[in-house]
Amino acid sequence: MSSTVTNASAPTETGWQRFQRDRTPVIALWFLVGIAALCFSSPLLTALHLLPDYKAQDLALGPVAPCAAHWLGTDLLGRDLLARLLQGGMISISVGLIATTVALFVGVIYGVVAAEIGGRFEDLAMRVVDIVSTLPLTLIVILCTVIFGQNIWMIFLAVGGVSWLTMARIVCTKTRSLKNRQFVEAAVSLGQSRPGIVLRHYLPNLSGTIAVYATLTVPGVMLLEAFVSFLGLGVKSPMTSWGMLIKEGSDVMEQCPWLLFIPSVVFAGTLLSLSYLGDGLRDAFDPRTAKK
Repeated sequence: MSSTVTNASAPTETGWQRFQRDRTPVIALWFLVGIAALCFSSPLLTALHLLPDYKAQDLALGPVAPCAAHWLGTDLLGRDLLARLLQGGMISISVGLIATTVALFVGVIYGVVAAEIGGRFEDLAMRVVDIVSTLPLTLIVILCTVIFGQNIWMIFLAVGGVSWLTMARIVCTKTRSLKNRQFVEAAVSLGQSRPGIVLRHYLPNLSGTIAVYATLTVPGVMLLEAFVSFLGLGVKSPMTSWGMLIKEGSDVMEQCPWLLFIPSVVFAGTLLSLSYLGDGLRDAFDPRTAKK
């Protein structure tokens, strides 16, 4: 029994080993760790007077190109762009992580329950997913922000609440295949409870799939938040996000090109790194490439 369960978890361990041998996604991972560490440490840097307050205005200074005093320049209100870029990154990354966590939580529970019950209930549950997937999800998020207000927590929940559908489908399909595996049948014959089977057998074998989907969901969620912010329906000023910074920069791109170029490059680099990370995880945990 124990050897059977151990062998079931072996592909996950091999996947992580394969991932570590692929240089590009590892570099992407370290870039993401670095940019996230800088963004989330910005309040501490401001408290230590190593970074200006992202809300501090200097109307007499106005927009200034990158210089020694302001490494990335200032915006139209004289606010330091580096401070606002890190603050905006903290908001955008938080939206991506929290909304993805909500999507994973709902999608995993929905998919596992549907596959466990099976039969007509599973068919009905998947039809619900198919119907909801046809709705314009971006419009749903916009309507939520208009109806319930431009609250940052509302954005987290609205974006996460429409991002769980694909995860539910994937988990349901994977769980259905695990139900017929020998180690699950052995656990059932030994009288193990269904919650115990889910925690000890399903979730460990789903961990690779969940990790891959999470890294592919975060950039999609960040893009959705950026689009909503670009429309002016995101976070409220003086708080900012990368999407809002790009919108502000696009309004004055001819007079102050750095206000558009710098946030766009950082945002694009982060999304590209997430894409490389997701591709690396997908290749590492793909059983078709594991034999190569």
